[in-house]
Amino acid sequence: MKKHIPSWHDDEVKALSELALGFFEREVVAHNEKWDAQHRIDRAVWIEAGKLGLLCCSIPEEYGGGGGTFAHDLAVFEAQGYAGDLALGISVHSGIVAHYILEYGTEEQKKTWLPGMATGEILGAIGMTEPGAGSDLKAIKTTAIRDGDDYVVNGSKTFITNGASADVIVLAVKTDPKAGAKGVALLIVDLRDCPGFAVGRVLDKVGQHGADTSELSFTDVRVPVSNLLGEEGQGFGQLMAQLVQERLIIGAQASGAMTRAVEDTVAYTKSRQAFGHSLFEFQNTAFELAECQTIARTCAVFLDHCIEAHLRGELDPSEAAMVKYWLTEQQCAVIDRCVQLHGGYGYMREYLIARMYEDARVQKIYAGANEVMKGIIAKSL
Repeated sequence: MKKHIPSWHDDEVKALSELALGFFEREVVAHNEKWDAQHRIDRAVWIEAGKLGLLCCSIPEEYGGGGGTFAHDLAVFEAQGYAGDLALGISVHSGIVAHYILEYGTEEQKKTWLPGMATGEILGAIGMTEPGAGSDLKAIKTTAIRDGDDYVVNGSKTFITNGASADVIVLAVKTDPKAGAKGVALLIVDLRDCPGFAVGRVLDKVGQHGADTSELSFTDVRVPVSNLLGEEGQGFGQLMAQLVQERLIIGAQASGAMTRAVEDTVAYTKSRQAFGHSLFEFQNTAFELAECQTIARTCAVFLDHCIEAHLRGELDPSEAAMVKYWLTEQQCAVIDRCVQLHGGYGYMREYLIARMYEDARVQKIYAGANEVMKGIIAKSL
């Protein structure tokens, strides 16, 4: 099977992708049972990722990052999807949190947080979703009320990736609870010595069992006004702008996962015998995989188009919504068909395809549910 070579993979990006794939297979996937049991991945894995240059690849070198383009980060995230891992919250840490600080932070904020994030010594999270507010971010109720040189934060967040492990969180709050979207702001909250901050449950999910996904609460937490990202009232616009990149990340992970699912299933059906023939020799099997391969390849080509547009600064919200919606829908469909071709073994978690099946489903929900993506696309028509 001829491999797809992404148009945005120059020699450096290709080498980084190969390095990342080896890291995920060696340090993450090989220890899935341990991560599943403890619902988090050890900090030593993050430190190793930092040593290899896999964290904050597109953050400038002056702030400790790799100094590359976002293509370098995307190569890591795509390799993660191909490896069959969605437990390590590296895309949130490197692709989202670091870029909020880079894009909107002061020089002092960048120098305070980004170098440690690049080494893995500081782990980042972003706090948007609440028990009563998901895709509708302007409905958040967590407040940050000014009191002298501090904000006093009260509220709760849920479904927070890296939540129980994070050292720092970019927190979406309402500085003016009556102003709707215009009352939203983003605060950098240092969680390492934070009276009033508490981690609730590490959530028991259908998939991504090794991922630290937690409930968080804030009770009269005092945050210096100097930790504000940008200005009061700018938070909603900042969130909307950065979600374009977040949705592209999910598309990259989905594409990597589809490619791996098809490759593994081709190999399995060629080795598995039934009725005196390999499964692949049956026309239904061959045709199913021909369709899955076509879907995976066309999705990869569309992803390439969107990545190239993003690298030029031209990816608009509607195309970002398309790549997130379409690739995650196809990820779930292709992996489901691959599970079927594995038969009973496809339902056994010792097989990678079963874990990929579990992990894929939430891709259609986070970073804006796919129904919301269709609404964004429809508005552009």
